[in-house]
Amino acid sequence: MAQLPKSAKVVIIGQGGIVGASVAHHLIERGWDNIVGLEKSAIPTDIGSTSHASDFCFTTSHDKLNVYTTKYSQAFYEKRGNYEKCGGMEVARIDDDERMDELRRKVGSGKAFGTNASMISPKEAKELFPLLNENCIQGAMWDPDAGLVVPRSQKVAGDLVEEAVATGKLQVFPYTPAIRIDVQDGQVRGVETHKGYIETEYVVLSMGIWGPLMADTASSPLPLMPLEHPLLFFGPYEALNGTGKQIVYPLFRDQGNSAYVRDTGDPTTTEGGHIEWGYYEAENPRLVYPGAIAEPGEARMSPSMRDLSLEQVLEPYEKAIEMTPILGELGWEEKHSFNGLLSVTPDGGSLMGESPEVRNLWFCEAVWVKDGPGAGKILADWMTDGRPDMDPHSVDIARHYPLQKTPDYVYNRCYEIAKKIYNPAVHPREPYLTGRQMRTSPFYLREVELGGYFMEAAGWERAHGYAANEATLLEKYRDRIPVREHEWDARHFWEVSNAEQLEMSESVGMINLSHFAIFDISGDDAEALLEYLSVAKVGGTTPHGKGVYTHFLDDRGGIRSDLTIIRRSDNDYRVICGGDTGHRDYCWITRMARAKDLDNVRVQDRTDELATLGLWGPKARETLAKLVSNPDELSHENFPFATTRELNIQGVPVWAFRISYVGEQGWELYFPFSYGLRIWDLLYDAGVTPVGIETYANTRRLEKSLRLQNVDLEVEYNLYEAGLARPKVKEADFHGKAAYLEQRALPQQSAYLCTMTMLEHRDANGVLRYPVGQWPILDPQTGEVLVDSEGRRSYNTSAVWGPSVGKIILLGYIPADYAQEGRELILEYFQEHYPIRIEAVGYRALFDPENERVKS
Repeated sequence: MAQLPKSAKVVIIGQGGIVGASVAHHLIERGWDNIVGLEKSAIPTDIGSTSHASDFCFTTSHDKLNVYTTKYSQAFYEKRGNYEKCGGMEVARIDDDERMDELRRKVGSGKAFGTNASMISPKEAKELFPLLNENCIQGAMWDPDAGLVVPRSQKVAGDLVEEAVATGKLQVFPYTPAIRIDVQDGQVRGVETHKGYIETEYVVLSMGIWGPLMADTASSPLPLMPLEHPLLFFGPYEALNGTGKQIVYPLFRDQGNSAYVRDTGDPTTTEGGHIEWGYYEAENPRLVYPGAIAEPGEARMSPSMRDLSLEQVLEPYEKAIEMTPILGELGWEEKHSFNGLLSVTPDGGSLMGESPEVRNLWFCEAVWVKDGPGAGKILADWMTDGRPDMDPHSVDIARHYPLQKTPDYVYNRCYEIAKKIYNPAVHPREPYLTGRQMRTSPFYLREVELGGYFMEAAGWERAHGYAANEATLLEKYRDRIPVREHEWDARHFWEVSNAEQLEMSESVGMINLSHFAIFDISGDDAEALLEYLSVAKVGGTTPHGKGVYTHFLDDRGGIRSDLTIIRRSDNDYRVICGGDTGHRDYCWITRMARAKDLDNVRVQDRTDELATLGLWGPKARETLAKLVSNPDELSHENFPFATTRELNIQGVPVWAFRISYVGEQGWELYFPFSYGLRIWDLLYDAGVTPVGIETYANTRRLEKSLRLQNVDLEVEYNLYEAGLARPKVKEADFHGKAAYLEQRALPQQSAYLCTMTMLEHRDANGVLRYPVGQWPILDPQTGEVLVDSEGRRSYNTSAVWGPSVGKIILLGYIPADYAQEGRELILEYFQEHYPIRIEAVGYRALFDPENERVKS
């Protein structure tokens, strides 16, 4: 056996699984060398999740990045001769209308993001999958591109490692577990093993179910829990004899029963001759602490294959027999059945990217076999170029705030996610039940008293509306607030939210914005750092007290962040970010400071110190004037738009920012948490209506045609396409400037973010629909999804009923040839077609009262 080297460019910990093998392959493909791979078992692994994975690949997902990684992986496997495209179906039981709608939604997401899924009848399903009792189902979704990794992903992982070793750029060391990651001054320095120490610049962690243990040695928490997944084998099944195939029938998912069925092919193939039935425990999922996983040699089979009894799954098994009777006809092979461990995370997404705590420690964790090669490519591109081709916000580990990586939070959220892996269908607005009340504003008790309808974002409790407003406001505005007859459209939505918005527009309302991520950045290098990061000029001649809405770009000019920066003095800035994006923005700011050697920068997180209330409406000024010590300071002349100043509100020091995200005149008011209840009570007693976050985050936002980062704004699109380019390009250099100038010079962009309205929204049953989620946009002539010159597909990025305009409003990127005001297109919603019209190409508000009142 080769001797462990003293140093390496990269050390991959967890080399034996499909993820580690894919990372090594793609790093080498991108020009990396001097890579060392460590594995605590054999290579390929004989103890990790890859060793017992079911190895099938469905493309169906409601996440665009996940569709991309799966499609890439399928093509990768197929090119190698390691993919059997047998197709796959998901069914809805005869009494499960919600599942049927979920299948239709998957077809819609598939069209939006580029899959070939379609709906089929029970008869067609039976013809494709003869083991089905067609009388049990009302319909099915068919994915013709679904298939099986053959002969096994474990074999593919081994082949990839062998090929990488043959290049001379990878050395691998099986039975060589890492003991700890050596971190000094916040940066990876090496990896210690029982065979010696390896000095290294980079570490990639792809250990799967063991990942949190190794991450802890670097003081970089990895929010992941291993989960038991029952896998049962029945047979032998004689009908598979003589087929010569790795898999004979299509893949089959009965997600209403949280289960799937697949055959294992001809008995002469790798694991052939049986029917495999897999189940995800939807009621009492069994999480396992990583430290409780047995060591090799201690387990009956392998550490990631735990004992299982038929009693554990008897009820769903009996239900499965109704759907696929063959399971009751064949014998259960107890010695081959087990609980396989897999990784689950607090939000169900993979964990990738650079550690927020440790420089050059990279994660590629919680990745399914169907996404393994795609994840390897994303990570390799990210490490090489500083970003992958697609926006990684949904997998970036930096999306998790520190509190979301604490043990209790991780366990509880993972337990909740584990229940939803297969069942039930999850609504896009469905709130989490666990990990709640982690972060509450100082107004929280008042909001509870008002009957707040709370949802959660970034750990913050946010009221979307208040029951206390219903009695008066719903009656007052009933004729302007439609009743949502369809349960799906109305789920997790409260009508009072629309009434609160209308009341704010007539009078004055206050919105709790304490979820904002707030960073005070100061020091001699603060101006240089923020000028380099920002497209807009925030330094130089920018006056003190001036607030600037700006963006951070990646080096290709893609939109990485949108945020507001206020210059408080020469070298003192306040940066205000959205709650969902705040921690990623913080990580980007601090990483770029290191990359630019801007050491004299202090970043102070004020998020949990400063409460924020938005005070808006035509009566905002006169209301606030009654409470401040000097009412004249609130005039338009003394307090212009996008400026800040200190106010004294009945003895409370308040930092006020004249800004509006809701189209009404007013301010964002910032003050210490300790003064929160006093400010709330003063405003409430002055007649200010509490308004839920629904108005701010959704309804009025779209009436104003305002864009939301990670929804309407992603790195795949640039500021010119999004309608947010600056009138002039500042002289100072900024990250992504070269690409931004190239985009500016183009005679036409490939696509434009358009504001659209629905012309008709009554379905075939005569019910008015109010779209929720993201859905494909079609050419009315061909019925095909619009695709721009760069291959990007059109779908609505946002959708909402706008109570002030009385229309359903959508945002979406439309190819340049179609992006014309007045052009009519089609929105597909649950397989029905609805006419929509482009109202604005680029930014133009449909409703903007502030422009009319700004000088009043």
